[in-house]
Amino acid sequence: MFRRVLTLLFLGVALVATAVPAAAQEAERRIEVVDLRGVLDDRAAGFVLDAIRDAGRSGAVEVVVVQVDAPGVVASADRLQELAAVVADPPVPLVFWVGPEPARAFGGVAQLLALAPLRAAAPGVEIGYVEPTLAGGDGPVLASGFGEDLRTGVVRVDGPISGLVDETVPSLRQLLQALDGRRMEVGGRDVVLSTVRPFVGPDGQEGVTVLPTVIREPDPLDKLLRLPLRPEVTLFLLVAGLAVAAFEFYAIGPGVAAATAAVSLGLAGYGMAVLPVRWGVVALVLGAMALLIFAYQRGGSAVSTWSALGVLTVAGFFFTDGAPQLVPGTAGVLLTVVAAGFFFLLAMPTVARSRLSTPTIGREDLIGRSGVAVDRLDPDGVVEVDGARWQASAHREAGIGPGDPVVVTGIDGWVLEVDRAEDA
Repeated sequence: MFRRVLTLLFLGVALVATAVPAAAQEAERRIEVVDLRGVLDDRAAGFVLDAIRDAGRSGAVEVVVVQVDAPGVVASADRLQELAAVVADPPVPLVFWVGPEPARAFGGVAQLLALAPLRAAAPGVEIGYVEPTLAGGDGPVLASGFGEDLRTGVVRVDGPISGLVDETVPSLRQLLQALDGRRMEVGGRDVVLSTVRPFVGPDGQEGVTVLPTVIREPDPLDKLLRLPLRPEVTLFLLVAGLAVAAFEFYAIGPGVAAATAAVSLGLAGYGMAVLPVRWGVVALVLGAMALLIFAYQRGGSAVSTWSALGVLTVAGFFFTDGAPQLVPGTAGVLLTVVAAGFFFLLAMPTVARSRLSTPTIGREDLIGRSGVAVDRLDPDGVVEVDGARWQASAHREAGIGPGDPVVVTGIDGWVLEVDRAEDA
């Protein structure tokens, strides 16, 4: 008898223990929205893969919606095919939504859209340039059967597109509401989505609302590394990093500028490593920056400066080889050129002049001071006086090389006139 009571008690506890998690799981049903905006590289592809797989393992996700706004793909072929396999046969109900306007889905991203179990788009978004799959290269074909208008051009969505867009929905919330009651096949079984639930307002009025929705975004490091995945941004970071490095070297000494230049050049390097850049054009950009620095060092040669800015402008528009999907934006290229001109025509001379006008390092104080040549003065170069670096000029026959002691004999604008210490 006692043993029978214990058995019944054990069965009751087990039933309660299994019922509570089931109820809790039912109460925790949610929708997950995966943010896929920007160029699709290996890190972004891995992020989407992990989000879909995690949702399938959790058992509490009603549907995963991948929100798309991507102009192209620069991921590796293997990573892209891995993502395509999961999108075509997901472990959880999956929807791709291109939106809101003016979102884009070009190249391999448009092919991924075609593979998704359910495809939606906001009116006014653009889909196209399906080929090539990878920007700047061919890559694997994920989906086929597209018309010429989609393979080589862009279609502006104003309704369903056969094999690509099942329905048009202007906003994410409207999409989540429209999914309620939709049948989808997941892992060989039919699933009926339930994306809304009833609620009672404070005034007692009844209504429905969507399930709790979780927005999954890349971590801060991935967001930072996605910044240079636009051609014009990589160009700007490269030019800005070099300009700030020169600004720090010639005008303001080591400090915050050095750190800023290092971060800018590091991000630009990542962008150039991932994007299909033209390395010959990158060399032109570096040459244009070297010419700007040379012109400033020689006292601001107008011909050299404007020639360098012209070369930089032309190079900016041919910076990448990812057309028609990844092309440098006109506004971004022009902004880069204007910023470079500002640095070398206004900012650096202004800082140098302000130095020479300070009471502690004024004209009278500098004349007669000793220093060391940083590089060869032939006849122009850089000298270091009292721990600060200055543009300097000397007579050609002075023969001043790196490390030679010099004396300031005069000042011409913001350029120090120097001579060998022994000759002075």
